[in-house]
Amino acid sequence: MKILVTGGAGFIGSHVTDLLFEKGHTVHVMDDLSSGIEENVNDMVRIFFVDIRSEDASMIILEQQYDVLIHHAAQMDVRRSVSDPVFDIQVNIIGLVNLMEAGRRSGLRKVVFASTGGAIYGEPQSGPQNEQHSQQPLSPYGISKLTSEKLLHFYLNEYGIEYVALRYGNVYGPRQNSHGEAGVVAIFCERLLAGQSTTIHGDGLQTRDYVYVSDVAQANLAALNYSDESTAFNIGTGIETDVVTLHSKLRKATGVSKAPIHGPQKPGEQRRSVLDCHKAYKQLSWKPKMSLDQGLQETAGWFKNRTISP
Repeated sequence: MKILVTGGAGFIGSHVTDLLFEKGHTVHVMDDLSSGIEENVNDMVRIFFVDIRSEDASMIILEQQYDVLIHHAAQMDVRRSVSDPVFDIQVNIIGLVNLMEAGRRSGLRKVVFASTGGAIYGEPQSGPQNEQHSQQPLSPYGISKLTSEKLLHFYLNEYGIEYVALRYGNVYGPRQNSHGEAGVVAIFCERLLAGQSTTIHGDGLQTRDYVYVSDVAQANLAALNYSDESTAFNIGTGIETDVVTLHSKLRKATGVSKAPIHGPQKPGEQRRSVLDCHKAYKQLSWKPKMSLDQGLQETAGWFKNRTISP
């Protein structure tokens, strides 16, 4: 298949791109490098340096006539979405519509969409949260992802473009950017290895479902090959870990014993998030393979190698 991966120079998107290329697909990447890194992209993969909101992005899709769009380009910082909701909407909603309008005119058949399994549900009424849990996002970021899923359903009904929405837990692993794609694992790794202080926001008992990036890439491959229905799947581990415990595990993984400090809680942050992924287990035949302890070791090793590289 001929596949476009938006955000393919980013953390998750580059791992997805590598896997698709390995499986023999024709893969192109679209990324404006606002948070992605060109070196993340395989030299054999064609990359377009454009903004998904632009006319250039639309023209590329019209010219290339992709079979599948795997959409990872996004404004994904919850805090920025709270402080600048207009920008969040422009990138996450207007950007998607721009791509879909070009796609419907050029034979696009399917979309695999990177959604969110934490922010889309809001504070859980029960846990783990399955796909039928009420959707009450607390941030413009979560709202934009939910809106995007509804828009994809519109393009299914109106133009027959199939979709699979993957509602990710907290993805971590090699290539994660502690700045542009600020994940707590990357931030802690980088600061611990640099001998700098680390800050836990609030009491640190807020929980997340941490899923390793190679498992997420495999979920994208499973979604690409899935054809039963257009639907959403949670992609996580079903295990919740609080930030204090995560920091302790990372101190062990990095070999750095420096204790954290506690700062104020972040605005718009959920208290708890853990995903029920049995639907993905059953229908996608997908399960995460990497344990948290091993994944953190792999991630810490990548950050160590990057730190000591010339």
